[in-house]
Amino acid sequence: MASKKRRPMAEINVVPYIDVMLVLLVIFMVTAPLLMQGVKVELPQAPSSPLDNKEIEPLIVSVRQDGTFYLNLGKEQEVAKPLNEISDTVAKVLRQKPETPVLVWGDTKVEYGLVVHVMTALQGAGAPSVGLVTDPPRT
Repeated sequence: MASKKRRPMAEINVVPYIDVMLVLLVIFMVTAPLLMQGVKVELPQAPSSPLDNKEIEPLIVSVRQDGTFYLNLGKEQEVAKPLNEISDTVAKVLRQKPETPVLVWGDTKVEYGLVVHVMTALQGAGAPSVGLVTDPPRT
């Protein structure tokens, strides 16, 4: 009997990998808008450029129209917190990661003095700069 030797096939079938990649792409496209969590506020419109630093998740302090404050950290993001508690939490985070950006989402109808008060408290907590988040103007 003659035995035939088979040569090993050196090709890789990449079709299953492409299928998996496309499924992951769809999943990421669906979940990406959900990643930006926070309290719903009506942001003022202003022509501004987006932030460059996307690697580090920013700390976002939201100020609602009624003057309540929220922080996008932890499980209780939808629970109003006093400003001194938010300042203490921001100070703790900045001691651990000093490069973390700090942003303020202020509702359009919030008094200017209240937003300045929040910014001053955040700078007192150790934030080197505090950014204001705006919506791009609608055309």
